[in-house]
Amino acid sequence: MTYPDHLVGASLAAASAADPMGASLPVGYHHVRRRWLLGVDDEAFAAAVECLMSWQMHRRAGLRIDDSTPHAAEGVAVAMSSGVGPLRLQVPCLVVATVDEPDRQGFAYGTLPGHPESGEEAFVVQRVGSGIDQACEVWVSIVAFSRAASRLARLAGPVGTFAQECMTDRYLHALEKCVLPASTGNASMTLPPPVDPTDGSASQR
Repeated sequence: MTYPDHLVGASLAAASAADPMGASLPVGYHHVRRRWLLGVDDEAFAAAVECLMSWQMHRRAGLRIDDSTPHAAEGVAVAMSSGVGPLRLQVPCLVVATVDEPDRQGFAYGTLPGHPESGEEAFVVQRVGSGIDQACEVWVSIVAFSRAASRLARLAGPVGTFAQECMTDRYLHALEKCVLPASTGNASMTLPPPVDPTDGSASQR
């Protein structure tokens, strides 16, 4: 890992908290916090979990992941890349923790040597309220902390931060595309523009 051992799992703890938007994250890092409504039925929950844990969300967001990469599980190394040709950027990560509960599933991965950033990101899909007499909402929380680890990332400055915000929006859009065909109670939703990197980088729908 390219960040301190005592911080491993911090993003997943925050994303799994009762209030992911207000959960504490390590100081000295750029923070991303998003909580997004994906659907309103059990089918939406199942589709979102499968999309997330099978790396479909990442692939649909434009990242390249080897077809042999298994479902996300603790200890799984994933070699991701974005871009094409000489502009392709390698972003290797290791799944450091998972959550597997009846109404909450997800994982966190941390950066490995060769990644332009140093830090961790977590993705958690949660079903809130389920049963015959209760409405169901399906939410995803994305929480990350990171800072530049390469000369290129340091030179990118706010542009790199903006790119991270754009990728987070692509993750959300990819999950929605996975959920909509499966859900009977979800309507098409439009994502907001990427968050200004100087403006706190947190949003909730």
